[in-house]
Amino acid sequence: MTIRLGINPLTWTNDDMPELGAGTPLETCLAEAKAAGFAGIELGNKFPRRAAELGPILARHGLDLVSGWYGARLLERDVDAEMREAEAHISLLSAMGCTVMVHAEVSRAIHGHRTMPLSRRPVLSEAEWALLTLRLAEFARRLKARGLHLAYHHHMGTVVETEAEVDRLMAETPPEVGLLLDTGHLAFAGGDPVAVAERHAARVVHVHCKDIRAAVLKDAKARDLPFLLAVLAGVFTVPGDGSVDYAAVLRKLAGAGYAGWLVVEAEQDPAKAHPLTYARLGHDALARLARSAF
Repeated sequence: MTIRLGINPLTWTNDDMPELGAGTPLETCLAEAKAAGFAGIELGNKFPRRAAELGPILARHGLDLVSGWYGARLLERDVDAEMREAEAHISLLSAMGCTVMVHAEVSRAIHGHRTMPLSRRPVLSEAEWALLTLRLAEFARRLKARGLHLAYHHHMGTVVETEAEVDRLMAETPPEVGLLLDTGHLAFAGGDPVAVAERHAARVVHVHCKDIRAAVLKDAKARDLPFLLAVLAGVFTVPGDGSVDYAAVLRKLAGAGYAGWLVVEAEQDPAKAHPLTYARLGHDALARLARSAF
């Protein structure tokens, strides 16, 4: 696979805040994603979850399914139980021709809590690190046997959030555990996306490209906002509209031979950030940067 550009439907509707874009039909989301220039789209809460239904809908719009989020609870249940829980999702991604599964550990996560400040997010004990990495490695091996590469999504408000935690996860898991590099979440957590791309480029199997509005981030941290309130304040935006050095990030990935999707994923309030306008802005900026890097 060469480099392809995709988008997440969070530009139009929000899984954690369904009232955002609640009245926007799936057809509008798909038509505008295509109009903005994207080749694929990730799953969202308005998407059918049967390949026989979803496939023809995406085909009408000339879009491929990129992947879809899966929130795992490997700290709470064993791998057999997790595989059973994930089966419908795995089957859908496989049937739709996806090559990666977006995977995040959400045990005790607070990113969906609107009143809980991010300073109260869960932190793993040594015993929990050992348990998570052991089960994650086995889950990833089983997933690979199904034709999907696990793309671990570090995420604000979860047990793997910081640059140091990403480093530890990579150090303590085998190559079957791939990394989803999310530039916005890493920058929000105080990390350096360029440095992480350089250290772990060989493990990166998927990329979420969300930019950061530095002034909004500074204010969100000063007020210790809950994650969703920071989103509503506009902490995230599309590539080219914030402070992330995408040229440097993409050069690091290109140097390691990355081939796969670059996905614009920049959740904003669609009433404030017109979806098609921002989709086009993100696509055009990312396409220009990718052409230079790859």
